[in-house]
Amino acid sequence: QVQLVESGGGLVQPGGSLRLSCAASGFSFRSFAMSWYRQAPGKDRELVATIGAGGSTNYADSMKGRFTITRDNARNTVYLQMNSLKSEDTAVYYCNARQSYTAYWGQGTQVTVSS
Repeated sequence: QVQLVESGGGLVQPGGSLRLSCAASGFSFRSFAMSWYRQAPGKDRELVATIGAGGSTNYADSMKGRFTITRDNARNTVYLQMNSLKSEDTAVYYCNARQSYTAYWGQGTQVTVSS
């Protein structure tokens, strides 16, 4: 059974940091590209960052320099380090695994940036 379980979300003040984790099971994690997406209320889901099976990374322009995606293939886990958080980063953050036409999603974790 495929599972992607996100954790690490919560309430943080503007300028603060959070690290999200996504623990994967039930598929060959090291062979999949892993991504973080987010969806704010009333908005479409958007790509935050991707890390390929080989470790290459890609970020949405608004996250460059503030967010870092990493993966630990030994732990089947992908991380998103988020620094200098802004109120507009408030959203549900989703973990995604993709290989060719196969894609899996986690259930999401809420991140709220507010004073």
